Parts: sequence; C-alpha cells; structure tokens
Amino acid sequence: MKKTILLILIFTGLIFSQSYKDQFYSFKGDSLINRIETISGLEISQDSNKIIMSENTLAGYVIFKPDTSLEPFNKGLPSWNGHSPSGKSSFRVLIRFYKNGWSVWLTLGYWKNNLWSNYGATYFNDGKISIDYAELNSYYRKWQFKVEMKRTAVTEPSPSIHRLNFFVSDSRTTANLNINNIVNDKPNEIFIETKHYYQYSLDPNIGKDICSPTSVAMAIKSYGLDIDPLQFARDNEDRYWGMFGIWPRAVQNAYEHGLIGEVTRYRTWSEAYNVLKNGGRVVMSVSRPLYKGHLMMLAGFDNRGNPLVHDPAKSNGYKYLFDKRDLSKSWFNKGGIAYTFYLDSNNTTDIKCDDILVLNNEDYKFDIYPNPFNPSTNIRVQLNKDEHTEIKVYSLTGEELTTLYKGELRKGIYNFNWNASSYSSGMYLFRVVTENYAKTLKAFLIK
Repeated sequence: MKKTILLILIFTGLIFSQSYKDQFYSFKGDSLINRIETISGLEISQDSNKIIMSENTLAGYVIFKPDTSLEPFNKGLPSWNGHSPSGKSSFRVLIRFYKNGWSVWLTLGYWKNNLWSNYGATYFNDGKISIDYAELNSYYRKWQFKVEMKRTAVTEPSPSIHRLNFFVSDSRTTANLNINNIVNDKPNEIFIETKHYYQYSLDPNIGKDICSPTSVAMAIKSYGLDIDPLQFARDNEDRYWGMFGIWPRAVQNAYEHGLIGEVTRYRTWSEAYNVLKNGGRVVMSVSRPLYKGHLMMLAGFDNRGNPLVHDPAKSNGYKYLFDKRDLSKSWFNKGGIAYTFYLDSNNTTDIKCDDILVLNNEDYKFDIYPNPFNPSTNIRVQLNKDEHTEIKVYSLTGEELTTLYKGELRKGIYNFNWNASSYSSGMYLFRVVTENYAKTLKAFLIK
C-alpha cells in the first residue's frame, strides 16, 4: 500500500513538473486590423496594412481584442514593428493580463522618443515588466495590447504600427534543459558574412554598453544594407531606462532599416540553423559563463556543427569560435533569447525599368533553384513565343551586377547558371525582361 502511494506521488510530481510549450503570437496586416476593439484619434491606413494617426489629431490610441494562448505561460517577450518618421511623433506599446479581472495597463516601451510626461505602470500585484520582458508570478493565458500615438504638432508626420508580437513560455522549460543534448546537436555547415564592428572602437564613451545595437548593425549589414553602426547605437538608447540594449527597442530600430524582427527563444542549435538556412538572422542574448550579459550575432556553424559568432566585444570577434559547451550554457541557460530577423521585401530598392505590359502570364515561366543557394543557382526561363530577352542580376540596393543573357530567344525552356563565389552572403535580385513581360525574383546566397 505504501509503495502504491509513493508511486502515485512520484507520478503526480512528474505531471506537475512538466512545462508548458513555447508559443509565438504575431499580428500584422489584416490580422492586426481585424483585432481592433476600440480606436480613437487613429485610423487604418489606405493600404490597410497599418494604423496611423487621424488628420489634425495630436494623440490617439487603439485597443486590440484580447488574445488567449493555447497553454499557460509565466514569461512573455513582446516586440513590435512600426515607424516613427521624426523625433516629434512617437508611439508606445502597452499590455495587460487577465485572471479574475484585468491588471492595470503596463508600459512595454516606446519609439522613437518618449513624448509622454508619465511613463506609465510597469508592475501589478502578480507580475511586472522587467524592462524588456513580462515576468509573472503565476500562470496566465490571456492578455491584451494597446498602442498610443502622439505628436507635438498636427503638421508632424504620423507614426504607425505595423506588427505586434508576443512570445510566451514557461520558466520551467529553461530550468529543465539538457545541456548535453544541446551540445550534441550538430547542424550542417553554414556561414553568414558581414562587416565586423568592434563596439569599443565606435565610441569609447558608450562602447561598453552597445553590444546589442552593434550586433544588430552587423545583422543589417549582412543583407547588404547601408548602416551607420554608431548612429544606430545612439538611436537604440532608451533614455527613460538609460540603456542601449533593451530587446524590443533593438528589434524596432532594425525595422526602420529594413528588417522584420521579433524577440524569440530557441531551445536547440538546429532551430537557429533553420532560421539561417531560410535567410534569417539570429542575434543571441548570452550570459555566464562567457559574459555577465552580452549580445552577439550567430554567424553560422562549421563543418563539425560548432557554432560560429560575430562577437562585437572582441576586436578579433569575426567568425569567432567559443567552446561549444560554454556558449550553449551562456545562451540556453539564459532562456535561448534572441532577436530573429528577416529582410523586409517591402523595403528593398526598386529596380528602374521601362513600363512593361504583360499580355499573358501563361506565356512565361521564371523560377530560381536552389534558393537559398551556395555558391551557384539556376535561373529557368520558359517562353511560349520568340522574343528579345534580358536576364540580369542586381544587388539589394539596385546595383546591376551582371547580365546573364541579352538577345533573341526562341520559344522554349532555357537554364542559366549564376556562380556567386566572389560575392558575399545576402539577398540578390534576378530580373527577366522581354518585350511583353517583366518579373523580379529574390534569392539568398548563404555561405
């Protein structure tokens, strides 16, 4: 009888120690607009993709419908993507939680400048906003977002909000991680090139504080985008908290430079590899034993599955190799928190060309494979009529790199190969133009 009771107690303990799953919730475009519950002084933009201030208003707000997670959580990582065209118009994001009633509204952060005389609440009786994440004393399943906008004059351009994200998790997931399994996880070889920025050389006065924006600047640069790392770091400063490394602010800052982003968690190296493989970027938030608190860009993996990083704290930090066990402890024991970025295709430079009339799309087929690629890819073009055809490759900024073909082509299927061995990792644009057709496709070179 005693053995039976003991077994029941052990089994019950295992049930209650099992952690809830990580969950990621993101709303943009229609999904964001459709979640509007109350709106005042703001309106939906003409393209229906964002929320802006109404004409002749100085302030306004929007409250979104409550969201409910599939499983309970006690940790939350908020982030957002929006736009503030000047220092005189801003938005801020708030959240509240529900359990037997709503908490007070809690301020998550603002962009770009804090135009509010009162920052707002950051805690309630069952939790708080610990600068850049939600830390709850018990488990919740329901929350609600609110966005406020403000400008100093009606002549100032409106800020806008495009996307809201919330990554929720159970603190027991981090506590129960198996580091041995993580160390034995060996992803395939991959490498993301960029320009290395040494944070201490950018500005000695703030160098020790800018690992976060410096790492993000390297991620932006890896896509071939122009970036001033020092100005980016200065823009990243949250003057209310007096800090340069607040997570949602870094993600928002990157959005102003062409990257869609969110604050997320990773539990294995393979999860991070899959993001890199699909053209994304990962900036890791790490702690001991390597650093007390630091961020660095995940550069990829070597041929033995060891992670490589671009570390802004080291002058020789480009493609740096730490001991895998130490790096695994530093990242995953802190919860595997990271910025995850992808290139915003809406922010790429348009390629100038004459207006083309597409008479019949069925007459043409154009695709690229493999994509992503390393170091070469194939461009397949199908024509159902004889036509003069041009096939060119451009950089992300619109610079013409090479002409793969220019001349007459007869009806048929053609394959062209582009070897990018001499080019750096990043996104490239492939454009086909005929007498009656024009199309541009994107492909990622990953080294």
